[in-house]
Amino acid sequence: MTALEGHGTYDAVIVGGGHNGLVAAAYLARAGRSVLVLERLDHTGGAAVSTRPFTGVDARLSRYSYLVSLLPRKIVRDLDLDFRIRARTISSYTPAERDGRPTGLLVGGGERRTREAFARLTGSDREYEAWRRFYGMTGRVAQRVFPTLTEPLPTRDELRRRVDDEDAWRILFEEPIGVAVEEHFADDLVRGVVLTDALIGTFADAHDPSLRQNRCFLYHVIGGGTGNWDVPVGGMGALTDALAAAARQAGAVIATGHEALRVATDGRTAEVTYRTRDGEGTVGARHVLVNASPQALAQLTGDAPPEPAEGAQLKVNMLLKRLPRLRDTSVDPHEAFSGTFHIAEGYAQLAAAHAQAAAGELPAAPPSEIYCHSLTDPTILGPDLVAQGYQTLTLFGLHTPARLFARDNDAVREELLKSTLAQLDAHLAEPLAGCLATDADGRPCIEAKTPLDLEQDLGLPGGNIFHRALSWPYAQDGTGRWGVETRYANVLLCGAGAVRGGGVSGVPGHNAAMAVLEGQSG
Repeated sequence: MTALEGHGTYDAVIVGGGHNGLVAAAYLARAGRSVLVLERLDHTGGAAVSTRPFTGVDARLSRYSYLVSLLPRKIVRDLDLDFRIRARTISSYTPAERDGRPTGLLVGGGERRTREAFARLTGSDREYEAWRRFYGMTGRVAQRVFPTLTEPLPTRDELRRRVDDEDAWRILFEEPIGVAVEEHFADDLVRGVVLTDALIGTFADAHDPSLRQNRCFLYHVIGGGTGNWDVPVGGMGALTDALAAAARQAGAVIATGHEALRVATDGRTAEVTYRTRDGEGTVGARHVLVNASPQALAQLTGDAPPEPAEGAQLKVNMLLKRLPRLRDTSVDPHEAFSGTFHIAEGYAQLAAAHAQAAAGELPAAPPSEIYCHSLTDPTILGPDLVAQGYQTLTLFGLHTPARLFARDNDAVREELLKSTLAQLDAHLAEPLAGCLATDADGRPCIEAKTPLDLEQDLGLPGGNIFHRALSWPYAQDGTGRWGVETRYANVLLCGAGAVRGGGVSGVPGHNAAMAVLEGQSG
């Protein structure tokens, strides 16, 4: 018998020590419940971790998840987390070539600068005024929808009344987002910048009738009630370290190196079988909260698995000796890279890339976006690296579904990375390769992760960063009161695949804990 088995029955056993599981653990332990977290890996954090990926280099990067928008401040306050975020003064920069000369669109740094940037790119104030109106609308929706994420699920009609704007409801909830993008904006590059929020981790066309792109767009513009994407001070691991500390301080037991294998339940009590290096064990639970994918949940309970999920992104981490110079000399690289730096993300380019990938080919011009964490938060770098001017770069590529890597993951990864960086180089005054730092073995400090790599590393189904297609933030048939319920009264899904899951939010963890505490799950 293991030490865990000797405890008896826990009030809650949480399968998976990612950020959502840790949120649930901290809430339940602070409410006086006995809590056990079983984590397969030798550390907590899941996809929200900070690691040193380059040998002998003192750079602690947010290896997978990297920005914060959907984490409610309520959770930070409720759990007394020692965790801070910093706002980015620049929202985005998108390089372009117009009339044979390098230019671009810088959004941020104040209204005057942004207005001038739009006028310089497009020749008038029209696109900027359309931008203000459009994001004024999404901002109002954000203020009304975001607070509902930590409340019991509203019905569709209740959420519609809360939004209280029929035009906004139609644009975001009823018709493909491409319709609104084309109605509001005329410039191809501006259209593309707007559309990208609908495509992060989501393989879809602007006019996909499923509206999966709309759901992705909605979650990207409602965060914090503002839609701002902020930098986690100390890297993403600072959040999960703070959550683990909060859970432990409240009395939760966190057992790493413990892989859950099976969950048996009669709806009132449950047994969780797990495996360690020393063999298998079983622990009793009144409630089981699964901080893993719906596929993993089905495997644990022996149920039929849901439809396969598929990720569609390339994640690249880099360390540079210095930022590269830009062909567009009107913009300081330190500003351009501090926000989201859009590459090959014009509206027509995004459509072409999607069509090529849907046909089974790698996009000829792979779209991606980049940002530099260390410009906003240099604490992730050692003092010597900071003094020498080193910087990080994080690249997130779009429209590269897992199916494209099935024939040879390593070869396709290398091919895609080369063509993705070539798209960036086209806007630089010097090759990026010349700016890359090297590790202790003399290798360039760059690593790339495909959807298949994320499935292997983290258990993400198909490499999908949301575990499955994102859901609307309202109740539908079978979603339950909190959106975390399963067909078993005392088994809850608290991972990204829950209703209102996805992103680094803690929302499913909070909601699963609330379901337990109010007795809705058995």
